[in-house]
Amino acid sequence: MMVPAEIAASKQVSLITFKKDGTPVATPVWQVSEGNTLTTVSLADAWKVKRIRNNPRVEVTPCDIRGKVPPGAQTVSGTAVLLPPSETERARRLLAGRYISARIGAFFTRLFHIKRPPAVAIVVTF
Repeated sequence: MMVPAEIAASKQVSLITFKKDGTPVATPVWQVSEGNTLTTVSLADAWKVKRIRNNPRVEVTPCDIRGKVPPGAQTVSGTAVLLPPSETERARRLLAGRYISARIGAFFTRLFHIKRPPAVAIVVTF
């Protein structure tokens, strides 16, 4: 299944992960869509990453920067995979290609030799 056009065109998506008891937790994230996958990057110790390790089932819905889902927005189920650190930099470059804020942040990180906290790429397959 290809990434729905509504999700691919959305600047942010609500990434819904599930707690051990099945409670959904929505988090707005930047994303880049390619074919049948959606890629994002998160801090390695973020709760959404911990929830994905326990349960790779996720749902994705278009949203605004604050996580507000527009009425009638399509939700799609998928399976999330956490990529190894060696592939996280590629995901960061993908996001930088789409978001100017990511490019500016990467520029200042390199300019001032700021050490980034450990991150992990998340790839959702639909």
